[in-house]
Amino acid sequence: MKMKEIRIIAKAQGVKPLRRTKAGLIKSIQLQEGNFDCFASARQQTCSQTDCLWRDDCFAQASKAA
Repeated sequence: MKMKEIRIIAKAQGVKPLRRTKAGLIKSIQLQEGNFDCFASARQQTCSQTDCLWRDDCFAQASKAA
């Protein structure tokens, strides 16, 4: 997902995008939604949150960090 789209979601959730990284902004949105701030932590491409909006980006970022 592009940063522009993430910023729109953040604003809708009441999260100020300010100067955050993509991962930082998504984690803030996750917390605001009442979820774990687990973005990019699925190091082995496994995650029980199958309906997560960030799932594909999460796996991509996690594999880059590994």
